[in-house]
Amino acid sequence: MTEVPSPQLRISDQERESALHALGEHMSAGRIDIDEFGERSARITAAKTRGELGELFTDLPVPHPVFGAGATAAPEPAAAPPPMPVPQPAASGEVAARQPEWSAGQRAVAALVPLVWIAAIALIATGTAGWPVIFAPIALTAVGRALWGKGFEHHDHHHHHDRHRERREEFRAMRDEHRRQRRLDR
Repeated sequence: MTEVPSPQLRISDQERESALHALGEHMSAGRIDIDEFGERSARITAAKTRGELGELFTDLPVPHPVFGAGATAAPEPAAAPPPMPVPQPAASGEVAARQPEWSAGQRAVAALVPLVWIAAIALIATGTAGWPVIFAPIALTAVGRALWGKGFEHHDHHHHHDRHRERREEFRAMRDEHRRQRRLDR
Protein backbone atom coordinates (compact mmCIF):
# COMPACT_ATOMS: atom_id res chain seq x y z
CA MET A 1 0.00 0.00 0.00
CA THR A 2 1.15 3.50 -0.64
CA GLU A 3 1.97 5.75 2.31
CA VAL A 4 -1.10 7.37 3.88
CA PRO A 5 -0.67 11.16 3.77
CA SER A 6 -0.93 12.80 7.22
CA PRO A 7 -2.17 9.69 9.09
CA GLN A 8 -3.21 11.70 12.16
CA LEU A 9 -5.64 13.94 10.22
CA ARG A 10 -9.31 13.30 10.83
CA ILE A 11 -11.26 11.93 7.88
CA SER A 12 -14.22 13.39 6.05
CA ASP A 13 -17.44 11.67 5.03
CA GLN A 14 -16.16 11.61 1.42
CA GLU A 15 -12.98 9.79 2.48
CA ARG A 16 -15.07 7.31 4.48
CA GLU A 17 -17.33 6.72 1.44
CA SER A 18 -14.25 6.24 -0.72
CA ALA A 19 -12.99 3.55 1.68
CA LEU A 20 -16.37 1.77 1.73
CA HIS A 21 -16.48 1.80 -2.07
CA ALA A 22 -12.94 0.39 -2.31
CA LEU A 23 -13.85 -2.32 0.22
CA GLY A 24 -16.91 -3.22 -1.87
CA GLU A 25 -14.65 -3.65 -4.89
CA HIS A 26 -12.44 -6.07 -2.95
CA MET A 27 -15.48 -8.09 -1.88
CA SER A 28 -16.77 -8.20 -5.46
CA ALA A 29 -13.36 -9.41 -6.61
CA GLY A 30 -13.47 -12.19 -3.99
CA ARG A 31 -10.51 -10.94 -1.96
CA ILE A 32 -12.63 -10.71 1.20
CA ASP A 33 -15.80 -12.54 2.15
CA ILE A 34 -19.07 -11.07 3.37
CA ASP A 35 -18.21 -11.48 7.06
CA GLU A 36 -14.87 -9.72 6.66
CA PHE A 37 -16.60 -7.02 4.60
CA GLY A 38 -19.01 -6.48 7.50
CA GLU A 39 -16.21 -6.31 10.06
CA ARG A 40 -14.06 -3.95 8.01
CA SER A 41 -16.96 -1.70 7.00
CA ALA A 42 -17.92 -1.35 10.67
CA ARG A 43 -14.32 -0.30 11.42
CA ILE A 44 -14.42 2.15 8.50
CA THR A 45 -17.55 3.81 9.84
CA ALA A 46 -15.94 4.06 13.30
CA ALA A 47 -12.57 5.33 12.00
CA LYS A 48 -11.59 8.87 12.87
CA THR A 49 -8.17 9.32 11.23
CA ARG A 50 -6.56 8.58 7.87
CA GLY A 51 -4.17 6.19 9.60
CA GLU A 52 -7.06 4.09 10.93
CA LEU A 53 -8.51 3.83 7.41
CA GLY A 54 -5.14 3.00 5.89
CA GLU A 55 -4.63 0.08 8.32
CA LEU A 56 -7.70 -1.63 6.89
CA PHE A 57 -6.15 -1.78 3.41
CA THR A 58 -2.55 -2.82 4.17
CA ASP A 59 -3.20 -6.41 3.01
CA LEU A 60 -5.24 -5.43 -0.07
CA PRO A 61 -4.13 -4.24 -3.51
CA VAL A 62 -5.59 -1.18 -5.26
CA PRO A 63 -8.22 0.30 -4.98
CA HIS A 64 -7.56 2.11 -1.72
CA PRO A 65 -9.37 5.08 -0.20
CA VAL A 66 -8.67 8.48 -1.73
CA PHE A 67 -7.56 11.16 0.74
CA GLY A 68 -7.74 14.92 0.47
CA ALA A 69 -9.65 17.22 -1.84
CA GLY A 70 -9.80 14.52 -4.54
CA ALA A 71 -11.78 12.19 -2.28
CA THR A 72 -15.05 11.53 -3.99
CA ALA A 73 -17.04 8.32 -3.91
CA ALA A 74 -13.87 6.63 -5.27
CA PRO A 75 -11.46 6.85 -8.17
CA GLU A 76 -13.34 4.93 -10.85
CA PRO A 77 -12.75 3.97 -14.43
CA ALA A 78 -15.19 5.50 -16.92
CA ALA A 79 -17.63 2.53 -16.96
CA ALA A 80 -17.47 1.56 -13.28
CA PRO A 81 -20.69 0.52 -11.55
CA PRO A 82 -22.27 2.78 -8.91
CA PRO A 83 -20.97 2.36 -5.35
CA MET A 84 -22.57 -0.36 -3.24
CA PRO A 85 -25.10 0.97 -0.76
CA VAL A 86 -24.20 0.50 2.89
CA PRO A 87 -27.07 -0.60 5.14
CA GLN A 88 -27.85 1.90 7.85
CA PRO A 89 -28.32 0.76 11.44
CA ALA A 90 -31.92 0.33 12.52
CA ALA A 91 -33.50 3.25 14.29
CA SER A 92 -33.78 2.72 18.02
CA GLY A 93 -37.58 2.62 17.72
CA GLU A 94 -37.36 -0.32 15.30
CA VAL A 95 -35.18 -2.31 17.70
CA ALA A 96 -37.44 -1.48 20.62
CA ALA A 97 -40.48 -2.57 18.63
CA ARG A 98 -38.94 -6.03 18.12
CA GLN A 99 -38.14 -6.53 21.81
CA PRO A 100 -40.93 -7.84 24.01
CA GLU A 101 -41.92 -5.80 27.04
CA TRP A 102 -40.76 -7.36 30.29
CA SER A 103 -42.68 -7.00 33.50
CA ALA A 104 -41.01 -5.48 36.56
CA GLY A 105 -40.57 -8.97 38.01
CA GLN A 106 -38.87 -10.24 34.87
CA ARG A 107 -36.51 -7.27 34.81
CA ALA A 108 -35.70 -7.73 38.52
CA VAL A 109 -34.94 -11.44 38.16
CA ALA A 110 -32.96 -10.88 34.95
CA ALA A 111 -30.86 -8.28 36.76
CA LEU A 112 -30.41 -10.42 39.87
CA VAL A 113 -29.37 -13.67 38.18
CA PRO A 114 -25.85 -12.56 37.13
CA LEU A 115 -25.32 -10.71 40.42
CA VAL A 116 -26.25 -13.76 42.48
CA TRP A 117 -23.95 -15.96 40.38
CA ILE A 118 -21.05 -13.54 40.89
CA ALA A 119 -21.73 -13.29 44.62
CA ALA A 120 -21.91 -17.07 45.00
CA ILE A 121 -18.66 -17.61 43.12
CA ALA A 122 -16.93 -14.87 45.14
CA LEU A 123 -18.15 -16.36 48.44
CA ILE A 124 -16.92 -19.83 47.46
CA ALA A 125 -13.58 -18.51 46.15
CA THR A 126 -12.83 -16.51 49.32
CA GLY A 127 -13.83 -19.38 51.58
CA THR A 128 -16.54 -17.30 53.25
CA ALA A 129 -19.21 -19.86 52.30
CA GLY A 130 -19.11 -23.51 51.38
CA TRP A 131 -20.01 -25.04 48.05
CA PRO A 132 -23.76 -25.38 48.87
CA VAL A 133 -24.13 -21.60 48.30
CA ILE A 134 -24.01 -22.37 44.56
CA PHE A 135 -27.61 -23.57 44.86
CA ALA A 136 -28.85 -19.97 45.34
CA PRO A 137 -28.10 -18.80 41.75
CA ILE A 138 -29.21 -22.16 40.37
CA ALA A 139 -32.55 -21.81 42.19
CA LEU A 140 -33.02 -18.20 41.05
CA THR A 141 -32.32 -19.18 37.44
CA ALA A 142 -34.75 -22.10 37.71
CA VAL A 143 -37.47 -19.84 39.14
CA GLY A 144 -36.97 -17.34 36.31
CA ARG A 145 -37.20 -20.08 33.71
CA ALA A 146 -40.26 -21.61 35.36
CA LEU A 147 -42.10 -18.29 35.48
CA TRP A 148 -41.12 -16.80 32.11
CA GLY A 149 -39.75 -19.61 29.97
CA LYS A 150 -36.26 -20.65 29.01
CA GLY A 151 -35.61 -17.67 26.76
CA PHE A 152 -35.98 -14.91 29.33
CA GLU A 153 -32.26 -14.65 30.09
CA HIS A 154 -31.20 -15.37 26.50
CA HIS A 155 -33.43 -12.84 24.74
CA ASP A 156 -30.66 -10.32 24.05
CA HIS A 157 -28.29 -13.06 22.89
CA HIS A 158 -30.80 -14.43 20.37
CA HIS A 159 -31.81 -10.94 19.29
CA HIS A 160 -28.14 -10.15 18.59
CA HIS A 161 -27.78 -13.28 16.44
CA ASP A 162 -30.99 -12.51 14.55
CA ARG A 163 -29.78 -8.96 13.85
CA HIS A 164 -26.37 -10.28 12.72
CA ARG A 165 -28.05 -12.84 10.43
CA GLU A 166 -30.24 -10.12 8.89
CA ARG A 167 -27.23 -7.86 8.23
CA ARG A 168 -25.29 -10.75 6.68
CA GLU A 169 -28.23 -11.49 4.36
CA GLU A 170 -28.43 -7.80 3.40
CA PHE A 171 -24.71 -7.73 2.59
CA ARG A 172 -25.01 -10.90 0.52
CA ALA A 173 -27.92 -9.46 -1.42
CA MET A 174 -25.98 -6.23 -2.03
CA ARG A 175 -22.91 -8.20 -3.11
CA ASP A 176 -24.96 -10.32 -5.53
CA GLU A 177 -26.66 -7.23 -6.96
CA HIS A 178 -23.28 -5.50 -7.30
CA ARG A 179 -21.82 -8.51 -9.13
CA ARG A 180 -24.87 -8.73 -11.39
CA GLN A 181 -24.54 -5.04 -12.22
CA ARG A 182 -20.85 -5.45 -13.01
CA ARG A 183 -21.63 -8.34 -15.39
CA LEU A 184 -24.24 -6.20 -17.15
CA ASP A 185 -21.79 -3.32 -17.52
CA ARG A 186 -19.19 -5.49 -19.22
